[in-house]
Amino acid sequence: MTVTPSLKDQEAVRQKVREGYGSIAQSPGTSCCGPTSCCSADDHRSAQAIGYAEEDLAGLPTGADMGLSCGNPVALATLKPGEVVVDLGSGGGFDVFIAGRKVGATGRVIGVDMTAEMLAKARNNIAVYEKQTGFSNVEFRLGEIEHLPIADHSADVVISNCVINLSPNKPQVWSEIARVLKPGGRVAVSDVALLQPLPAEISAMVEALVGCIAGAVLIEETRRMVIAVGLIDIELESRIGYVDSMTNIQDPLYQKFKAALPAGAKLSDYVTSLAVFARKPVF
Repeated sequence: MTVTPSLKDQEAVRQKVREGYGSIAQSPGTSCCGPTSCCSADDHRSAQAIGYAEEDLAGLPTGADMGLSCGNPVALATLKPGEVVVDLGSGGGFDVFIAGRKVGATGRVIGVDMTAEMLAKARNNIAVYEKQTGFSNVEFRLGEIEHLPIADHSADVVISNCVINLSPNKPQVWSEIARVLKPGGRVAVSDVALLQPLPAEISAMVEALVGCIAGAVLIEETRRMVIAVGLIDIELESRIGYVDSMTNIQDPLYQKFKAALPAGAKLSDYVTSLAVFARKPVF
């Protein structure tokens, strides 16, 4: 069961995440889920490995893909022209710019991120995106995913990519998702989840927190949080192959985690990429 930390502890976690991802945003050698990793910016290898199509990756503004994905929520969401999409923890704008092409000129995509450096990177790329597409349909707002700067019942779709696990108050995040969705709106999230509790040594690593692992919860705990906010038609799909692919390309951060595991164990025995689908009821 999720135990919500004190407000002081929550802010301490957020500060660690801000510092870690602020550093990633300012570094030319960014990560696959942490600051010391396998993929450089715009390399696209990790994105292709987890299901992003070449046509979606082609022409992305420089620096938008920083290798921070653990799934493809845009594809999961099957976006339609004219929809309003909110991306939680939008980073450099990777999924926002891809989603913007899919919702078209009549749609809107709003990225929310609490890290000023990430927000600046994303906003700097809007002009390139607009020139390439002819659309003026994306924006980025500073805010925490536990307190979204989004109006009630205003989003057709909420997406998020490897971010909710970082929150120190995940039930509140799911409550916010339910609040901003229109009746009948849907959520499509890619996140990191646990198949079993992590060894204490890994859970204690700051790198594990910024690297999208230490804050992850068990799959059934995610299900309980989604149910608790009243969302329906819930589907949870575990994709263990993501973690194995990261290990196979010798990501330094994952190799560090591997060294802390019990003898003979693999990180994918503990961690998976989880696709979460749900819908808000029509009242």
